[in-house]
Amino acid sequence: MQIQKMEKRIEGIKAKLVRIGEMRPGSLNKQFTVCGRSNCRCGDPKNPKKHGPYYQLSYVHQGKSTSQYIQKEWVGAVRLQLANYKTFKALTTEWVDLALTIAKEKFLADKERLTSKTQALKQKKPSIGGTKSRDTAK
Repeated sequence: MQIQKMEKRIEGIKAKLVRIGEMRPGSLNKQFTVCGRSNCRCGDPKNPKKHGPYYQLSYVHQGKSTSQYIQKEWVGAVRLQLANYKTFKALTTEWVDLALTIAKEKFLADKERLTSKTQALKQKKPSIGGTKSRDTAK
């Protein structure tokens, strides 16, 4: 990919990042539980009906693992926040990849330019002035 195309893609990524709404890292799990009471519906050996669903959000932030229960009415909003975070991570990863590629290509182009200048200077050896051949002086 040409440097100009990569820079244009980075500008597109920046525009998309501005439009991302609320976000949060992590994953949301649906859980069902068994209470263990002998006369409860969840303990029926033939047709157990577990309690739930309960939603649990788990994430790691600044090296600290956290888990919290999410109320049913907040599940939709939390899912949207999780999707926004995934989009954010994907876009920033692509941006960094492009930036590294651009930096590498610019470095290689500068290196090639310097190498060709050095070779041109080596081929064009300067003559030392002030010394004439004895034969030509007569």
